[in-house]
Amino acid sequence: MSTSQQSQQPVNLVSVNTAPERAKRLIGILIKDVSDKYTIVHAGNAERIEDVEPLLKSIQPPPGILFCASMWTPEQQEEIQRIARTTIPGIRTAAIPTGLQVEKGPDAVVEFLKEKIDDVMAGRT
Repeated sequence: MSTSQQSQQPVNLVSVNTAPERAKRLIGILIKDVSDKYTIVHAGNAERIEDVEPLLKSIQPPPGILFCASMWTPEQQEEIQRIARTTIPGIRTAAIPTGLQVEKGPDAVVEFLKEKIDDVMAGRT
């Protein structure tokens, strides 16, 4: 699928973040910054791990991307991504390195996601 074809089809993205307003703001910046290449919709946020599966099942069309925020431990991030892949086979996932938001701030999170988005969209994560 070419980039122009990808940009034609909106992709629903779900975040897993205990600070939903921050998630919405940072994902919004990412979406705006890559809008020339991709059409991404922030379709929802789960604040707790146990909310991931019900949220994924509730969104139509099903989300194509899930991002784990940096407040989760690596083990929690692995669990969140496993839940996502079990619930929606083929979903693309990425985890922001643990502690990145606290250590380097929101701009570093956006930069990390911008660096990863091509690989995520291509399914190389």
